[in-house]
Amino acid sequence: FVATCYTVGRHNSLQKLKMPNPEIKKRRKSGGSSRGADGVAHRGIEFTKTYGQHILKNPLIVNAIIEKANIKSSDTVLEVGPGTGNLTIKLLTAAKKVHTVEVDERMIIEIHKRVQGTGLEPKLHIMHADVIKTPLPYFDVCVSNTPYQISSPLVFKLLAHRPMFRCAVLMFQREFAMRLVAKPGDDLYCRLSVNTQLLAKVDHLMKVGRNNFRPPPKVESSVIRLEPRNPPPPINFVEWDGLLRICFTRKNKTLGSIFKQNNIVQMLTENAKTYTALVGEPTLFSEAIASKIDMDDDMMNGDKQVEDDDNNDMDDHEMNDDTDEDADKKPTNHKKAKSEWKQSLSEAKVKIQKLLEETGFADKRSSK
Repeated sequence: FVATCYTVGRHNSLQKLKMPNPEIKKRRKSGGSSRGADGVAHRGIEFTKTYGQHILKNPLIVNAIIEKANIKSSDTVLEVGPGTGNLTIKLLTAAKKVHTVEVDERMIIEIHKRVQGTGLEPKLHIMHADVIKTPLPYFDVCVSNTPYQISSPLVFKLLAHRPMFRCAVLMFQREFAMRLVAKPGDDLYCRLSVNTQLLAKVDHLMKVGRNNFRPPPKVESSVIRLEPRNPPPPINFVEWDGLLRICFTRKNKTLGSIFKQNNIVQMLTENAKTYTALVGEPTLFSEAIASKIDMDDDMMNGDKQVEDDDNNDMDDHEMNDDTDEDADKKPTNHKKAKSEWKQSLSEAKVKIQKLLEETGFADKRSSK
């Protein structure tokens, strides 16, 4: 009996030792680190979605980016969003000086820890700031694993930077990168494509899968290369961008149909009148046409105004005969003004269509 009890007890003890501990299994699965509600912990740092933190962890991709940037030993490099410093360390060994712009103070502390004792500290300058709101220092090359939410503002901030840099190698969300390099006729061809390619030469370098990041993003990524056009095109970029906004409101419509819309024609004539007043040079529209079209909202909505006047009976009993006569004339004046406005609008449309036909753009589409 004693021997049997001993055997059974020993068997149960062995079974308990063999049973897996669910807590240990859970810790092993998570890599021994805690996972936050909006990020993944790494070396005690929790990556947050607020800053779009997806750290590039694949050293092969890091080396490929450094190689594509073609950094010289005399170059000053700007890095946007260094994160934990995987790219930063490689840049410090290749360049003369590295400026990094980081908004998260925890990442700055991590970079200082990694650089400490390596002899690379004198080469490193860390700016604790929002890159979009901060004046940028001089640099020859820009390298960035870009937080996706600042992709477009960063591109145009870099292209507006003076003095001009040599090139930028930037990581973006795949769809955004393909919009940058899209050609006329492509589905992704848009105002972003036109403006970027106007100011720079854009090349797609490589695709980067989501598993190369920690934590992995929900989308695939791509690396592109920007080379600013030097000298830049001699245009007023604000005016040019305003024109593109009109052209790409309906990018599959012909330009002739887009520039027939009343609100667009009115805006063009008002701008022409302002330009003539400031610069003194004539425009496509005569002063008479611009003056007639440049009317306030009450005049444009004459029918609504007449209806409102007819419904306003409170003061009619107190009006004298002269006021009543003026009120009777008011609808007629509005109808006449609206008729003149329509006629002037038609004249302006004819001038615009004639110009588009003469230049061969009337049947063109923005997407083509």
